[in-house]
Amino acid sequence: MTFEKTAKWIKKLGFWGFLFFLVKGLLWLIIPAAIAYFSAN
Repeated sequence: MTFEKTAKWIKKLGFWGFLFFLVKGLLWLIIPAAIAYFSAN
């Protein structure tokens, strides 16, 4: 495997890793907020 292919693969993996943790973090905030909101009503 060439260096260019490896670098491109690592960048792609980094993008998807960032996206995964972004979504996970948002859900970590949204789900408890939604539970609190609906249990209060």
